[in-house]
Amino acid sequence: MSNWAEEEVQTADLEDRRLNKRLALLLERLGEHPQLSIPAACGGWKETMGAYRFFDNDKATFKKILAPHRDATVERMKSSPVVLLAQDTTEYDENICLGPKGLGTLKEMAKHARRLHPTIAFTPSRICLGVVKAAYWARDGASPRQARRHKGVDEKESRHWLESYQDSCALQAQMPDSLLVNLADREGDIYEWFVEYQDYAPTARAEWIVRATQNRDLLVEPENAAKWLWSALDQAPVMGYTEVNVKSRPNRAARLAHITVRAATVPLKPPARIGYRLPALNINAVLAREETPPAGKETLEWLLLTSLPVASFEQATTVVAWYGVRWCIEVYFHVLKSGCQIKRLHLESEERLLPCLALYMVIAWRVLFSLMLARAAPDMDCEIIFDPQEWRAAYIVVKRCPPPLTPPRLGEVIRLIASLGGYFARKHDGPPGAKAMWIGLQRLRDFVIALDAQQDVAMRCV
Repeated sequence: MSNWAEEEVQTADLEDRRLNKRLALLLERLGEHPQLSIPAACGGWKETMGAYRFFDNDKATFKKILAPHRDATVERMKSSPVVLLAQDTTEYDENICLGPKGLGTLKEMAKHARRLHPTIAFTPSRICLGVVKAAYWARDGASPRQARRHKGVDEKESRHWLESYQDSCALQAQMPDSLLVNLADREGDIYEWFVEYQDYAPTARAEWIVRATQNRDLLVEPENAAKWLWSALDQAPVMGYTEVNVKSRPNRAARLAHITVRAATVPLKPPARIGYRLPALNINAVLAREETPPAGKETLEWLLLTSLPVASFEQATTVVAWYGVRWCIEVYFHVLKSGCQIKRLHLESEERLLPCLALYMVIAWRVLFSLMLARAAPDMDCEIIFDPQEWRAAYIVVKRCPPPLTPPRLGEVIRLIASLGGYFARKHDGPPGAKAMWIGLQRLRDFVIALDAQQDVAMRCV
């Protein structure tokens, strides 16, 4: 039996030893079959009732379940000289039929809007180290734009972006030997975030890269100087050329984009706020643009604001490369939603749902960690991640021959497991994807159980 779950929750403190033990057991059971319902994954009535009692327990909260995983993630982070902390918000909506609840007809539906905002740690080589922070909330309804204008950033959903950065700074103070960089897409373009950075001591603050969405005003004196952010970067000289892999999306194939890189330090004019004033700031910016995109293709353009230095071409391209790692959190969301099927969870109340969601967030990390570690270090010993029973079962089922005495390389085992999930491993195929990996992992566990049963029968017949 795999002990990864026990190792991941070693520091769990649910105020009850039995609950700690149940946490590790549930993490393993649900991780073996992330696509199945809770009763099917648990494999029996007694185990299923134990799971629901666990989710009903007031001590098993969202925060406490993620806490030991955060501890394990921090330990993994300490071994990396650079850690990229990607944050983003994903929708987690549910349409509820009002008929069975006596609130309407069977055709009437109510939308329950939920939001999940995690911060995920990655290495520059895109190895997923784990979840360091997560915020969850339910939206009561749409807030009018005019009403939001009269609220401070701490009263709006924007605060989650700042709270993630503040947590990154707290972690940076604990890890002086690692460089922590918080990554955000255009929703993170918040002026208060840039001001927040100035308030921390240089030895206790994380760096950041944010994709700009607002064409901010600049504080410039000469009449011929650019007065807007995009114009200032357009006028900056080209520092050099580089390449960016454009990920595939629905109706868009993956491709390699050839881009120009420009960089400058710009003086931002502070936006007006009701009740308080913000200081002016000098911010480093990098413009990565595809000057001649292929016919019919959307132009790739990133205008990145950052606290990192951008004086040289190498520094500017490092900012572009590190921001590209932010895409990995989209892959994480894909594993969480499609692989773990969290939208199919019907636990009636938020109190039940949140502990289960926290468990699946850890499971999604394990899938992505195994996959990306194999890409970054394919020659690593496979037993760093998989138990002997697991890699041997994959070898026997796929190769149809006895397993070797020496554990194979991690990259080979990952391909074997992914082939159980539909990966063909042809010469022109790229590395295995997340979907093939999570399907392969759940099928692998069934083969491990079958081989263990066969060995038990063989021993009894001796």
